[in-house]
Amino acid sequence: MPTPDEIIRDYRIAFRSRQVSTLAVGEVMLGRAMFGIFGDGKEVAQVAMARAFRPGDMRSGYYRDQTLMFALELLDVQQFFAQLYAHTDVEAEPASGGRGMNAHFATRMLDERGHWLPLTEGYQSSADISPTGGQMPRLLGMAWASSLYRSLEELRPFTDFSRNGDEVAFGTIGNASCAEGVFWEAINAAGVMQVPMLMSVWDDGYGISVPNEIQVAKGSISELLQGFRRTPESPVGFEVEVVKGWDYPALLDTYQRVTETVRREHVPALVHVVELTQPQGHSTSGSHTRYKSAERLQWEREHDALPRMRAWIVEQGFATEAELEALEKEEVQHVRAARDAAWQAYQSPIDAEAEALAAAIDGALANAGEARARLEAERDDLRRRKTPLRRDLAVAAHRALVAARGTPAAEPLLAWRREQEAQMAQRYHTHLLSESDQAATKVPVLPPEYTADSVEVDGYKVLNACFDAALKRDPRVIAFGEDVGRLGDVNQGFVDLQARYGHLRVGDTGIREATIMGQAIGMALRGLRPIAEIQYLDYLLYGLQILSDDLATLRYRTAGGQKAPVIIRTRGHRLVGVWHSGSPMGMMLGALRGMHVLVPRDMTRAAGFYNTLLRSDDPAVVVEVLNGYRIKERLPVNIGTYTLPLGVVDVMREGTDCTVVTYGACCAIAMEAAAALEAVGISTEVIDVQSLLPFDVDGAIVRSLQKTNKVLFLDEDVPGGATAYMMQEVVERQGGFHWLDAAPRTLAAAEHRAAYGRDGDYWSKPSVETVFDAVYEIVSETAPARFPSLA
Repeated sequence: MPTPDEIIRDYRIAFRSRQVSTLAVGEVMLGRAMFGIFGDGKEVAQVAMARAFRPGDMRSGYYRDQTLMFALELLDVQQFFAQLYAHTDVEAEPASGGRGMNAHFATRMLDERGHWLPLTEGYQSSADISPTGGQMPRLLGMAWASSLYRSLEELRPFTDFSRNGDEVAFGTIGNASCAEGVFWEAINAAGVMQVPMLMSVWDDGYGISVPNEIQVAKGSISELLQGFRRTPESPVGFEVEVVKGWDYPALLDTYQRVTETVRREHVPALVHVVELTQPQGHSTSGSHTRYKSAERLQWEREHDALPRMRAWIVEQGFATEAELEALEKEEVQHVRAARDAAWQAYQSPIDAEAEALAAAIDGALANAGEARARLEAERDDLRRRKTPLRRDLAVAAHRALVAARGTPAAEPLLAWRREQEAQMAQRYHTHLLSESDQAATKVPVLPPEYTADSVEVDGYKVLNACFDAALKRDPRVIAFGEDVGRLGDVNQGFVDLQARYGHLRVGDTGIREATIMGQAIGMALRGLRPIAEIQYLDYLLYGLQILSDDLATLRYRTAGGQKAPVIIRTRGHRLVGVWHSGSPMGMMLGALRGMHVLVPRDMTRAAGFYNTLLRSDDPAVVVEVLNGYRIKERLPVNIGTYTLPLGVVDVMREGTDCTVVTYGACCAIAMEAAAALEAVGISTEVIDVQSLLPFDVDGAIVRSLQKTNKVLFLDEDVPGGATAYMMQEVVERQGGFHWLDAAPRTLAAAEHRAAYGRDGDYWSKPSVETVFDAVYEIVSETAPARFPSLA
């Protein structure tokens, strides 16, 4: 039991948090914030939980955890309101620099150079995401990292990330989100793996308006998980505890006892915190009085944990009514002062920018001519605004520029806008990818080397040698996935490596793609270098939400405060039917901005990409060509060190009449078609883009168009997918349209999935003949007499 002073501190923090929730609702209603979601009702459980934390422990939670963050001193009231207002200064709002929604918490794990800070010196919070349940896969990986740090002797020196694996990964989730698939997948995996993960379920009986009875069987997640409970006869499983959210002493006892078991024995636990309330409803979007009965609302008033804790403190003699009233008065004043300070810090710079714009308009008036009246009106409207947003300034500046266009008065307005846009680029467009000296695009290029003795081997052996070198070089490299360990993956890239490095370095998982990807995120957040294998590219769909909402946005949504250099290894392009055709590249390009998407055509290039990525701090997906593992390639003598640059294309065949832009498995098809076209007098240049994100960073494709003046974009994705993306990159963004004398074309697969069998393949995906015909038709447009129609 804490001392009386510590108990009073807990009550102070809980009361403070409640005042924050109450005042924050008012800020939304006043229009000073856009939306609010808060942790009222969960305060007492969270101050009790905080007492179980130790330095190095990590949180993967959700948007009701403000009291926990206050209790751990990872957040103060002014920072909370700064986030509510979307303050873009990371000094004011360190979790996201104004990019994340309110109550989405994160600690800064990186210094200003993008390098790791010592994570074991304090408590850490991984960055929250709104999709409910999305924090679960990452939580699994954070806990698994503790197991690895404890079990692998070679990881002991990495004390900035772990001290003997003693860290607990604390997760939090709402009761309704326990109905989601990722929750169950992560719970099952944690039970199988036996990791030090403590999961808390905040149960207030509802998921917005939908009660527990409609959410989970039996209406109780702890009842439903009884089969997971550890017993003396069956010690593999979960510790499962149920505790009332208004019972402060019981909460203290539960969290201290359960956390100690999790930390000591490295087992998972779930604490179901029941009979919680939500005094202000789900969010500022609507009132809970619309769906809760009068009886339920009365019950919630009677079971509100905060007044119950207050009554218990007085009953125990730890403080008097008068002393608590004085404390509460102090906290009301403190929260209001912090709110006002946060608003002033947020609004003052904008007011100054508004005045600077008004002054710029003033300076333009002398040369405005007929636009003078319009400019004066814009200036006066700007000065009348009491709390302008920066978007208001941008709109006013644009209107003023339109009015002053073609006159000398436009120049000071243009100067103001250029300065403002540069600042906005810094506020909103940075840190999509690494900007550190470890960025993948900054890794020095080292070509593969060969000698007269270099042998030809199957492609999978090139990868195997690459992974062997990586595992030997860096003890933080951990490879895992379905069939990766004992079998060495279904295509043998890791064959024999588990026997060499052990099952913890090269391991098997269950069939659980979402948590394979999430597991990698959590591991990478703790300094490890995971290579997570998804057996086939089609199966990426199971975890696309995790990659898109969590991994791809992580660096951006923390404004450079966190990173997870995850490598997702997968394979595709095999033309054997509906679920193994493996080319949903447009889907990835749309969903995975913030990751690299690499599409090597052979295993030597794949190995070069892996070497590059393992020297960088960026996340990526590498898509290997499924039918390339048995194709012979020469084995480089520097297999563990050579690197391949990202975003640099390879001209496989030079030509003068038409350029074919493609990647992956289609490279072989394009080369065969080019040979056939050569026989009828058409010289075709074939370009392998090699990586889709980034794409052709030095404009090599446009240089090809300057020579051929015609282009075909080719791949196996659906129409409008990656071919459309490549066309936009080349024709629009790089200005390739200036060099074209025929319409650019795309050639993709059919709109449906690929049918099974060789005939189904032939009529579902591009073939040598369809590539031949497409190029022939493009060239025929400008030389129909020489190349008469084949139609």
